[in-house]
Amino acid sequence: MDIKFRIAKNIFLLLAFGLAISSCKKLARPSLGDYPTDEINLPEGDLRFYTSFDLTGTDFREQVSDSISKNPPFFNGNPLTLVPGVRGNAVEGKDQNAILFLNANDFVNAKSFTISFWEKNTVPDGGKAQFIFSLPSKDYWHNSGMFLMFDHSGAGSTASESVVKFAVQDHWFEFTPANGKMPGNLLNGDWHHFAVTYNETDSKLTWYVDGQALTGLDPVLTDWIDNGTPHGAMNLNPTSVSNFVLGGWNKHAGLPGETADWVQSWQGSLDQFRLYNKALSPADIQTLYNSRL
Repeated sequence: MDIKFRIAKNIFLLLAFGLAISSCKKLARPSLGDYPTDEINLPEGDLRFYTSFDLTGTDFREQVSDSISKNPPFFNGNPLTLVPGVRGNAVEGKDQNAILFLNANDFVNAKSFTISFWEKNTVPDGGKAQFIFSLPSKDYWHNSGMFLMFDHSGAGSTASESVVKFAVQDHWFEFTPANGKMPGNLLNGDWHHFAVTYNETDSKLTWYVDGQALTGLDPVLTDWIDNGTPHGAMNLNPTSVSNFVLGGWNKHAGLPGETADWVQSWQGSLDQFRLYNKALSPADIQTLYNSRL
């Protein structure tokens, strides 16, 4: 075979191979904007996750994105609805649906914390506990390092006093008829501000409804004690925590966890959901309430 012909043939084959590889790469590349960036430059400060449901955009995912990282949530279609909130929009929950975020940014590294949000709901009927959020973690039997739920009428919830259960690292804090239900009319169909803080220095939780700290609570509702010893810093394992579920529990976002029928998603409204990596002061909580933040 002529040497020039063989050289030309080899060049042609190399070019064709290069074009094929280039085409495959273009087909496999995701569209911009649908995926979080690999490296996120998080701002300084104590607020580590925040969604107001008011971000600019015509797409539902854009409007409910996390304001700290700007990461959008994920789900099939637009299962939830935006409704009027305490400031701008709020999100209205839906049976068996929840909002799935890639993560709660670096909140997993918090030693102390504050959870703050506005909620609007009525008493869940029957045996259907409704979950506000979950921080999934494979380290626990329920595949969640932290979650919050409002229980139903059969458990003792009324419009004026709520059965509320909060679990963090498998330690449960339960407002029940035996321990004392949570006052404050949280399930009377109006907007209410809810907050809970945890301070690693004294291993105590402080609960707030509409800007006011709840006092006179049973220590089982406030003291994080492990085998007679104050727990100290929250110590979630970052390598075991992934995703963040808002408006439900793991199963509502297609993640591992309890799948029983009693596990229901939040079917009221939520607004101004915030996670801090410190225990806010009573004055800070009062400001959030007064300013409807």
